[in-house]
Amino acid sequence: MRILFMGTPLFAVRTLDEINKSHHEIVGVVTAADKPAGRGNKIKESAVKKYSISNDLPLIQPVNLKDENFISHVKKINPELIIVVAFRMLPKIIWELPKYGTLNLHASLLPNYRGAAPINWAIINGEKETGITTFFIDDKIDTGAIILKEKISISDGTTAGKLHDYLMEKGAILVMKTIDTIASKNFMLHQQINSENLNSAPKLNRENTKIDWNENDYNIRQLILGLNPFPGAWTTLIQKGKKLNFKIFNAHLSQKKLTPSKLSIIDNKLFVGTKSYALELSEVQIEGKKRMLTKDFLKGNPYIEMCSIL
Repeated sequence: MRILFMGTPLFAVRTLDEINKSHHEIVGVVTAADKPAGRGNKIKESAVKKYSISNDLPLIQPVNLKDENFISHVKKINPELIIVVAFRMLPKIIWELPKYGTLNLHASLLPNYRGAAPINWAIINGEKETGITTFFIDDKIDTGAIILKEKISISDGTTAGKLHDYLMEKGAILVMKTIDTIASKNFMLHQQINSENLNSAPKLNRENTKIDWNENDYNIRQLILGLNPFPGAWTTLIQKGKKLNFKIFNAHLSQKKLTPSKLSIIDNKLFVGTKSYALELSEVQIEGKKRMLTKDFLKGNPYIEMCSIL
């Protein structure tokens, strides 16, 4: 099958690699345009671009997906199937083009957790299972007819990073299975239901990643796990009158009682109070410093319990 692949981050690379090693033909790879990022505004290339260049795959980097030249190019290479993994919303004129349609891999059990951050929100909300779904793209976000699904259990203490890597592997295999299913022309589509009870997966931002210490210990811990390794759950630490960004990447439940947001060092361990029991912080990062284990952080900040948290 002639396949046009669209994706940007590392999550998409694993699927692209699986297709590239198969008997199918990749007629093009579409990824985000290069852009300046980080200190010094160095030009950043997507993980998909780097893979494509190293494997001599035909690369396309449109700034505007509605650009006439881009549309004309897609028509010219004539893909039979477009596969989208972690990319942008496509205009109808593009996803309508292929003979077999345009399929998307989504890291949740649709229709639950439609949106930009399904892996994070499944953990933040304390789900015991999630999964992966392949579906045909339509004119809304993550609402198209479902082709295949696979459930995945989430064990206690799982971080977003660990779940990301697991779903990345499972997703690549499911996409290959989906391609074969579509090629067989012998499959049944399942239309998605809409319900007020569905959870969503909105984009992560400064507001929804901040820790509220008046929440209970379990909910705060899930937020921390669901934002590890990126972007990190954060709070404000006031040290000698200076407000510093303080990120927490891992924490353990305890049976200790502290006032919400109260910092305390007990047996060389750092605790913060919540509405219920205190959390033991195990991996942190203070503004301007590297991420580190709390035992190492305490060596350089022995008076941390004299600080306050907002």
